[in-house]
Amino acid sequence: MKQIRVLIADDHAIVRMGLASLLSAEADLEVVGEAEDGEVAASKALALKPDVVVMDLVMPKKDGTAATAEIVAQNPGIKVLLLTTFGTADGIAHALDAGATGALMKCAEFTELVDAIRKIANGGRVVAPEIAQFIEQNPPVQRLTPRQTEILESLVRGLTNEDIAKQFSIRQGSVKFHLTAIFEKLGAANRAEAVSIALRKHLIKN
Repeated sequence: MKQIRVLIADDHAIVRMGLASLLSAEADLEVVGEAEDGEVAASKALALKPDVVVMDLVMPKKDGTAATAEIVAQNPGIKVLLLTTFGTADGIAHALDAGATGALMKCAEFTELVDAIRKIANGGRVVAPEIAQFIEQNPPVQRLTPRQTEILESLVRGLTNEDIAKQFSIRQGSVKFHLTAIFEKLGAANRAEAVSIALRKHLIKN
């Protein structure tokens, strides 16, 4: 029987311990390591070369999306299965775009998790129906550049174009240019809509 090597990445120790204990009881699964954040997950994945990384989407230092992108870019043979409590459709969609081959809810039955690990380890793809529906109903926005994100944050804080120009030492014309691009990416008609979308989709840091 071929062993499927699994790395567990989650910032909650009790979740890692529970998953490790349950997965290790399966004859064909071997837990080769654990990671408490995205940076460690990426580092351990490249060092241990597991078949599957069970990846929490929201983690400190580096989130599941960034960790997935790094892992898959450096070792495409490693499969990533996301575990999420939803968060945002954008986060899940971007992680899948980054190379994850599966996504399950954290409340999924253990048998679903095991089946998903086996399936993606063998080249399949597993996205829970409720996650697929969630993404379809909440289409993700285009990624903002770092500067666009900074300006959007300033917008949420209520800064005027003049304030933003002074903050970043740029001309007001440049601010207007960035705002136009931001509105287009968010599908917003004005500042108020942009702020509403940014808050609803958690596009800025709290």
